[in-house]
Amino acid sequence: MELYLDSADINEIEKAFRFGLLDGLTTTPSFMHRHGVTDIDGLILKLAKMVPVLMVEALGKTAEEVHKEAHRLLDLGLDKNTSVFKIPISMEGIKACKMLRNEDILVNVHLVYTLQQAYMAMHAGATYVCPLVGRLQDQGHDAISLVEQCVNAVNYYGYDTKIMFSSIRNIEHVRNAINIGAHNITVPYKILRQMTENNFTTIGTEQFYEHTRLMTVKVKDTMSSINPIVTADTDLQEALVKMSEYGFGCIIIVNGKNETRGVFTDGDLRRLLQKEGRDVLKYKMSDLEYNIPLSVESDELLFKANDLFKMHKVDNLLVTENGKPIGLLDIQDI
Repeated sequence: MELYLDSADINEIEKAFRFGLLDGLTTTPSFMHRHGVTDIDGLILKLAKMVPVLMVEALGKTAEEVHKEAHRLLDLGLDKNTSVFKIPISMEGIKACKMLRNEDILVNVHLVYTLQQAYMAMHAGATYVCPLVGRLQDQGHDAISLVEQCVNAVNYYGYDTKIMFSSIRNIEHVRNAINIGAHNITVPYKILRQMTENNFTTIGTEQFYEHTRLMTVKVKDTMSSINPIVTADTDLQEALVKMSEYGFGCIIIVNGKNETRGVFTDGDLRRLLQKEGRDVLKYKMSDLEYNIPLSVESDELLFKANDLFKMHKVDNLLVTENGKPIGLLDIQDI
């Protein structure tokens, strides 16, 4: 099934065709009007250079006028082999289709709402026949059944015509087109972006990235560059100021040899205040007792740190290098 983009927005078109999988572009005068286009010919020629196949309108009240308009666009510089002229279904439109197909010019008969219209377009040799699914459903009709009938007619009678599933309103329409064997589908950019999306896929992909990161990235490559250290003779108040400046909920206490004495946390502060009141703010860090901090060497992989976080239910780990403290790893860093 060929996949076309349905748009006149240059930014959308450029983004969509970078994916490298679209077969072509369909556009309409209504799209161009919506985007404030004033130089229609200029835009058509620009688009023709951007996409593999371009489908554009050839309007006229008579078959001769449609035929003349198609040739005018070709004379401007469109390539006969990569340009498809869209013609609304009517007796004059069918006549114009036959005239152009006799010259091997590609035609898309569109604005099709009934099987009879589709049959007339097929019999006139239309390269594409384009039922408008969304518009038909808006009117309460079984549009999916119509497209399926058109596909069956092409397959049964052997017409050299492709049925284009158009006027796409939602991602379910794409599934419908695939299920009934449509030869071609044209979608808006927002629907194109949704065609590879699924919440379970997103969750699974994130898990793969997370687990790969845990197995390949070292602690030192993800920890903060800030080393929140104060010496044991630092006043508690000063240590609290430093803790705030460093942006951690804890601070590392070292002795004169840069050896770790412990880690003081904001939880430790709350417990001290509850137990001893404001007088604790007069203490030095050397006056306090500390638990032996959980630590991890900087060259360890993140999965080791992750195991420590889970096992001990802590938010920070002391990071050491050859036994010396060089910083903290926060659980959010993982």
